[in-house]
Amino acid sequence: MRRIAGMALAVLLLGGVITAVLAGRDDDARDEKSTATKTVRMVIGSEKADFFADAAVKRALAAKGFTVKAETSGSWAMEGLDLKGYDLAFPSSQAPAVELAKRYKVRGTLPRPFYSPLVVVAHKGAAQVLAANGLATLDTGHRGTLKMRPYLDAARKDRTWQQLKGAGKYGELSGTLFISSTDPESSSSGALYLAATSYVANDGRVVADEKDLDRTAPLLRTLISVQGSQQSSSDAVFRDFVSGAGNPLVLVYESQVAALLAGGQTPDDLVVLYPDTTVNSDHTAVPLTENGTALAQLLSTDTTLRALAVQHGFRPQGGAAAFASAGTYLKQQLTGVRQAPVPTSSVLHEMARRARG
Repeated sequence: MRRIAGMALAVLLLGGVITAVLAGRDDDARDEKSTATKTVRMVIGSEKADFFADAAVKRALAAKGFTVKAETSGSWAMEGLDLKGYDLAFPSSQAPAVELAKRYKVRGTLPRPFYSPLVVVAHKGAAQVLAANGLATLDTGHRGTLKMRPYLDAARKDRTWQQLKGAGKYGELSGTLFISSTDPESSSSGALYLAATSYVANDGRVVADEKDLDRTAPLLRTLISVQGSQQSSSDAVFRDFVSGAGNPLVLVYESQVAALLAGGQTPDDLVVLYPDTTVNSDHTAVPLTENGTALAQLLSTDTTLRALAVQHGFRPQGGAAAFASAGTYLKQQLTGVRQAPVPTSSVLHEMARRARG
């Protein structure tokens, strides 16, 4: 009897071991599946390229099971791309995102993980001349406010740098006074420049119909035509400015300046001018697959990724206090800066078409 009982106990123990091994294999399989890396292919505005290329961002995404393959495009130019096979489109503003959502039948609220206001970067001499002529005010040696109405009045009159007092001692300040921007037909920042300037030109009312378009078109055409050839990427115009090439006044995203400063560069010749009327660029995600949806939600909610976005100069939605200004260059709070409403996508497209002539 003892022998039979011993054999029975051995069988039970062996059965328990086998069950435990099988259960462990199931757990391992589940764990492997839960940590399996999801590859998300997406097209993004060029201003976010450095963020997604950052090794710290890649590690944070990998910790959540994601790897990202990002390609850059002008935000409005995304409408002309075939996004079959992509998981996510991530333009730099809401208007092109809404159009993409309509095209690909994406329903629901589109995630907007972070935003960045448009600013004008100026060489120090140019900023001082603008201030001396009533076109700007300076808070510090590296930060100030661009007065949009006086600037647009100067643009209407085709004023030159030589007509501004104090400009003569700066050899680089010559020719027509203008702000360089990107192509409004392919780039979001260029289109948003028209949104802000048209709002001021239309006496503080958003351009909404044919009458408004007719009223503002001549000035917008002046603002664009004086620039000659325009680039389709805000990243390109900013790099040109930092290298010392091109125009002394350039429209960029605040995030681009913040990223430059976070990288340890503090150019003495750089002044950041916040237009007193501007447009915030809401970086809006358009999820095209389940993986795209998951990544967009992660960018909006994960504390590590939100902190990394701040390091790259973006302002997280609902987290203004998290944005730390870089010394005397940037504003932490956007006080004194009026936000202009953005026209509908169809109006903005027509505005850009007329401005390009």
